[in-house]
Amino acid sequence: MSLRPGDPAPAFTRRSDDGREVSLEGLRGRWVVLYFYPRAGSAGCSIEAQRFEAALPEFERLGAQVIGVSTDTEAKQAAFRDSCALSYPLLPDSDRSVCRAYGVMGGLGGLLNMAARATFLIDPQGLVAWVHRSANPMSHVSGALAALERQASA
Repeated sequence: MSLRPGDPAPAFTRRSDDGREVSLEGLRGRWVVLYFYPRAGSAGCSIEAQRFEAALPEFERLGAQVIGVSTDTEAKQAAFRDSCALSYPLLPDSDRSVCRAYGVMGGLGGLLNMAARATFLIDPQGLVAWVHRSANPMSHVSGALAALERQASA
């Protein structure tokens, strides 16, 4: 299944790397930037995570919550958050149910049992507003910000 703009975003509830419960339903009324990455601590994922952190004031100004998801464990996510000095939640998805629901399983061309790099912008009503699938970690933050600015001003 490939989610497209206008589709309902699949619901999820997960304990984040810092122990807080995060649910899509609990974020209703806000924009959500949900990004999936293959492996916590890898070079590309670290670059992408730090770029989201650097842009966090802009996302917050536009009323959006940034959330990162990978198939890594809670402990690995917490170590990744600390090493990259991240302040937004990272969700471990070791059972891969969130990744499957969003259609992102199969990182590196489907060869690995991990998430492919993808970013979803979810509107305050819980609908997918924008989707970006690219292995390039540099394109997700700027794309998500531009999409959010377009949607928020529409």
